[in-house]
Amino acid sequence: MQQRLLGRTNITVSVIGLGTWQLGADWGEVDEADAFSVLDAAYGAGVSFFDTADVYGDGRSEALIGRWLKANPQAQVTVATKMGRRVEQLPEAYNLDAFRAWNDRSRTNLGVDTLDLVQLHCPPTPVYSTDAVYDALDTMVDEGRMANYGVSVETVDEALAAIARPNIATVQIIINAFRHKPLEEVLPAARAAGVGIIARVPLASGLLTNRYTLNTTFADNDHRNFNRDGSAFDVGETFSGVDYATGLDAAKNFAQLAAAEAPEATSAQVALAWLAAQEGISSIIPGARTADQARANAAAGSLQISGGFNASVRELYDTKLRAAIHPRW
Repeated sequence: MQQRLLGRTNITVSVIGLGTWQLGADWGEVDEADAFSVLDAAYGAGVSFFDTADVYGDGRSEALIGRWLKANPQAQVTVATKMGRRVEQLPEAYNLDAFRAWNDRSRTNLGVDTLDLVQLHCPPTPVYSTDAVYDALDTMVDEGRMANYGVSVETVDEALAAIARPNIATVQIIINAFRHKPLEEVLPAARAAGVGIIARVPLASGLLTNRYTLNTTFADNDHRNFNRDGSAFDVGETFSGVDYATGLDAAKNFAQLAAAEAPEATSAQVALAWLAAQEGISSIIPGARTADQARANAAAGSLQISGGFNASVRELYDTKLRAAIHPRW
């Protein structure tokens, strides 16, 4: 497993982390036994970075991780959480009093006094440029509530606004073989500033596994069923904002390229390894609903990708996806 510095945190983490949105049961049901099996398998396979949020299952994901940490006190794991999406999305809601209340809840859920990394969770765009917000976050660090802070963003402009702030440790953003704009604009700025990049939705909500068809169905409570048009939250979070049929076609092409590049690996593993090879990526946070998925994802952390494959992925993006991405991107 490759190890990377997590931006300005001075913490080293595995290049393949674990996203735990699914442990909140927002991708279909995941029972507690399966959740703990996923955490066990990921850690056993070399994963040392878990990403969660206070809104995943309204705290269920955080609480499960907290119980796992208590049962594994020797585990060397960095846990990042996020805050802000449990309230009406108004810029004025992001203030020091609210931060302290949200922070108290997350510390209780995770069973720790000091959170490793807290990220603003895709707040309203003006928040990223508000001095008082960063002053409040600095105060939280001074109070010992959290060791570091970062942001999770939806747009390139939001990422660039955050990177310009001196104490931002990390930026979390959607990047994958079907979403290249952050590679072109965000990663160079982050590298220059020493800010870490956490890549989320690395498999385009599963499209890059090449396991889905037009007849695939998803559970009623799975956002891949109800948020394809962005009616519940940002459209980029579901299939990276790519039209489903277009994404299926591109996924078949990607799988063909992946099979030629690494016959011993799955399409998903090659997609993760391709992303890990992009300069400036600190950690990638694919989700997993089973222990086998967690172990398979982790195996991508030691897979090497050639320059020729990188060029082929770029060509696929330019010819089939660039014009099909949601207009905002």
